[in-house]
Amino acid sequence: MTGEQGDAPVVLDGGDRRCVALLIELRRLVEGLAPGAVVHVIASDLAAPIDLPAWCHLTGHAYLGPVPGHCRPAYAVRVQTGARATHAQAPWRLTGN
Repeated sequence: MTGEQGDAPVVLDGGDRRCVALLIELRRLVEGLAPGAVVHVIASDLAAPIDLPAWCHLTGHAYLGPVPGHCRPAYAVRVQTGARATHAQAPWRLTGN
């Protein structure tokens, strides 16, 4: 499966969407990926370098940092085993809270 550890990363092109919409998409995407998969999130929102690491810290996914070589800002996230679930429309809130 593409995006598993060792394979090419899965790309989520957030375009000019705000991080709120981007996190909703990222949350939905990582649910279907195997642990170890890497996602390159392309995001022009100035909050992305703050919001993505914060979301990873909240959920337990690994924030790998900026990805060099993209023509637009891109950030890498690795899907982790045992990550904490969040609300579908509020991915900054853990389920059960």
